[in-house]
Amino acid sequence: MVTRGQDSISVLIIDDEVGIRMGLRLLIDGAERIRVVGEGVNGDEALTLAARHDPDVILMDVRMPGLTGIDAVQQLTDTGSRAKVVMLTAFDTEEFLLDALRAGAVSFLLKDAPPEDIVGAVLDAAQGRSVFSPSALDRLVRAAATGSNGEARPLEGSGKRQREPGATRDDGALAGVTSREREIARYVAQGMTNAEIASALFVSQATVKTHLASLFSKLHVTNRVQLALLALEWDATEHA
Repeated sequence: MVTRGQDSISVLIIDDEVGIRMGLRLLIDGAERIRVVGEGVNGDEALTLAARHDPDVILMDVRMPGLTGIDAVQQLTDTGSRAKVVMLTAFDTEEFLLDALRAGAVSFLLKDAPPEDIVGAVLDAAQGRSVFSPSALDRLVRAAATGSNGEARPLEGSGKRQREPGATRDDGALAGVTSREREIARYVAQGMTNAEIASALFVSQATVKTHLASLFSKLHVTNRVQLALLALEWDATEHA
């Protein structure tokens, strides 16, 4: 894992608009040891460039011609890519938010987010931490709590059926989650770090990591964002 002050953070920029790519490169290349290693115009190029450069982080547009950003994230996740994907969108909408996160993206930002937020999102993504534009976070919580995304639908072009936001992922798997694991999942949904969770529960960080590894395995999730979504859904279901 990349740490600040050590190796540079390699980044791909994937967007079909050349002006956006140029702006992002000028913004992040060289900032805080960030190094842009390639640019692409759609999801297909994202997959090719990711295989070639093995980047730490990918800044990727949601809506592009050809393979979409969401489908590209899903394929990166399915193939075991270590790249952390920060999804970017020009639209203040929850239309693709949940699908992007469930596909494996770690963060979701508006393209007009302040420059320091975008740089910070890259740095945080390299550490496995999630960042959301305030409006995106608000929509995420409301969508997970109310099931406002409507009927489950396949990701564009993927043919993979997605869950409804208000439904549990797997009732059998959920039944195997302990009360302590649920408690930790809820803390994750509140944005707490491992250290903060350990302090709140009076346990070691190693213990928290062990519980998180168990949760990831039982629930078949790959990052803290997906775990947080499930924790929000549990609470919404229990209080329905």
